[in-house]
Amino acid sequence: MNLEKRFRIEPGSSVDLSSFDAGFHGDYKNEADAAIDLQKHLHRISKLQRKLYADRGHALLVVLQGIDGAGKDGTCWHVISAMDPQGVEVRGFKQPTPEEKEHDFLWRVHAHAPQRGNVAIFNRSHYEDVLVVRVHELVPKDVWKPRYDFINEWERLLAVENNTTILKFFLYISKEEQLERFRLRLDDPDRQWKISESDYKEREKWDDYIKAFEAALSKCSTRRAPWYVIPSNHKWFRNLAVSQIIADALEDMRLETPKPAVDIEEIRRLYHQASKEENKRG
Repeated sequence: MNLEKRFRIEPGSSVDLSSFDAGFHGDYKNEADAAIDLQKHLHRISKLQRKLYADRGHALLVVLQGIDGAGKDGTCWHVISAMDPQGVEVRGFKQPTPEEKEHDFLWRVHAHAPQRGNVAIFNRSHYEDVLVVRVHELVPKDVWKPRYDFINEWERLLAVENNTTILKFFLYISKEEQLERFRLRLDDPDRQWKISESDYKEREKWDDYIKAFEAALSKCSTRRAPWYVIPSNHKWFRNLAVSQIIADALEDMRLETPKPAVDIEEIRRLYHQASKEENKRG
């Protein structure tokens, strides 16, 4: 199944999230049925990300957004598990600091855009400034409304100037699934630390958040920086879909391992010489 094509929001589309099935899981029956394919995609990511690091000609930015409980942390964990940490930065963007508020809304984000050879994963992102800011009316509409265009231009800059592939994933869960995940947190001592009163207060604004997400998906899915709506009621399918799309994007970069910067034959000669001397001493 071509998940990249199925879940990608085409530029210019008007997104209605009620038309998406958050419980979709394709032809897979359950987690066990999907396990082999998931491991294949993670293996591809592992191999290709090392090539990306060596090639130094491309960068990858992965943006994760979703309503509370959608699984941004879990997705981040599964993606990173396949990558060499020295070539990856994970960054979350929540409430801006006083210093960040004194700058334009993209200032705090730009410094964490990936350099060529690296992967950056944004667990929440610059889209918070057209999501939570809009829903809670933290700034007037005439401030947040132009930000869609600023975001598109900034992402275009990364893609054109720094050869950055941008993949943006909206992890879509149903309202019922969110409540069930909150219940599981209450019952699991290892996850109770994630609970906050705001989780339940924010549920009151569910419809407002859905409208804000629909606007961001509609206005900011571009050819260079597409949005993907990932059905996420089933965590295992979410992980499968995201990992397949990332692996396919890395393959599309046509990465090449660079040629050695040294004379391999000379290094081989020195190695054999050192081995002989070591054997003599032994």
